[in-house]
Amino acid sequence: MSAIDDLRQTIARLRGPGGCPWDQEQTHATLVRCLIDEVSELIDTIDRLDLPHMREELGDVLIQVVFHAQLAEEAGHFDLEAVAREVNEKLIRRHPHVFGEGRLDTSEQVLVQWEQIKALEKKNGLPPSQVFKDLPPRLPALMFAEAVWKQIEKKQLPADGAVDNAQVQALGRHLTVDTLGRMLFEITAASRAQGLDPEGALRLHTAKVMEQVKRNLEAAGQLSRAQPA
Repeated sequence: MSAIDDLRQTIARLRGPGGCPWDQEQTHATLVRCLIDEVSELIDTIDRLDLPHMREELGDVLIQVVFHAQLAEEAGHFDLEAVAREVNEKLIRRHPHVFGEGRLDTSEQVLVQWEQIKALEKKNGLPPSQVFKDLPPRLPALMFAEAVWKQIEKKQLPADGAVDNAQVQALGRHLTVDTLGRMLFEITAASRAQGLDPEGALRLHTAKVMEQVKRNLEAAGQLSRAQPA
């Protein structure tokens, strides 16, 4: 067997009967923080060009990929083979200048073509939301919440029932960099004391804000209910 097969069997063993209690308790949601931590550590080795430790950190990120695939396989959704197959097909599909006909000579041309193919795929498959379509990919919760709020402000989206504007304005009048940092740190400390995940809590609440904005738009007749969330 390949080393990847060995790793898959190890993760399955940890999750299976007689395995590790911690591994058996994990879900996709509980592993999010682990994934963020491992990617951050990998980025640090890349920044320092620390190749020996980069290999180790790449392995830690790979554990997360295999673990999530194992969870999905246990639930009957997909397995690691399906993940690899889909991403391989995507790479081939989005590089027709390599695997098909045509020729591109610059990185700029490649990026333009990639975005064109991606847009076509989204149009023919699951199009992005028409409300928050300009949001970047998944970010740490605080950056994601900031991006959502920027969209609400920029597009003047109706956030009634989702955001207390009076509270926002009241807090804003007394905020400085020092007070904001202290508040965030104290919230983090209080969350830890209560066994709560502040990253997950903020991400969950931001998702609720987005859904409320969409419901407000639907109620005002500005967004079709048939549009994807």
